[in-house]
Amino acid sequence: MKYADPAVAAFIVIPLLLVAALTWGTAVAWRRSGATRGTSTRAAIVCGAAALIWMSITWAAAESGILRNWDQTPPPFAFLVLAIVGLAAAIAWSPLGLRLARFIPLWILVAVQAFRLPLELAMHEIYERGIMPEQMSYSGLNFDIVTGATAIIVSAIVRSGRGGRRLVATWNVLGLLLLINIVTIAILATPRFRYFGDAALNTWVMDAPFVWLPAVMVLAALAGHLLIFRALQLQKTDQT
Repeated sequence: MKYADPAVAAFIVIPLLLVAALTWGTAVAWRRSGATRGTSTRAAIVCGAAALIWMSITWAAAESGILRNWDQTPPPFAFLVLAIVGLAAAIAWSPLGLRLARFIPLWILVAVQAFRLPLELAMHEIYERGIMPEQMSYSGLNFDIVTGATAIIVSAIVRSGRGGRRLVATWNVLGLLLLINIVTIAILATPRFRYFGDAALNTWVMDAPFVWLPAVMVLAALAGHLLIFRALQLQKTDQT
């Protein structure tokens, strides 16, 4: 695997940028909540370190080959999926999530989801090389590129003051549905279900660095949508 290859490097660079964004957001949110600079820095370091530990664990799991064990019931990959959903919910509804939702501007929360645009371009390149099945690309059944592209537009509109809660809520629901769509397709294409046939199996995300697609990028996308819903709810509560 040539990590210097741009299509492959995207699965390393984008996750690291997302961790950097989370670390920065934690520091800013803590500071804006009234915490001291030292406390804010410590919170950011702990958050960033926890994210890097999670990335290391999932990378090691992929390197060990354990995620390719589909004879076990339930398969190890199922635990990864459950962990992703659980961590996303935990992040969004934790004290960290509360601070991010309250103190990070809504347009920034939306803008972060723009990472899905370059991700989908990289995924399409991986598909064209025969590594990823077609149904997981925008040539097939994956339309998540729409979320990434529109995140740029919606965040710009909101930042300019011309868009409000209704626009963000509508966009967020659409983005979440598109995320659920591709995750469902990816699960159905695993060796346990083989919904699209043996020639279109989703096994590539069980190897490094592609494991960071579900372990980091899907996690970030899901947590991001939940955070936006929480931010919208907080804004509604503050206005009443």
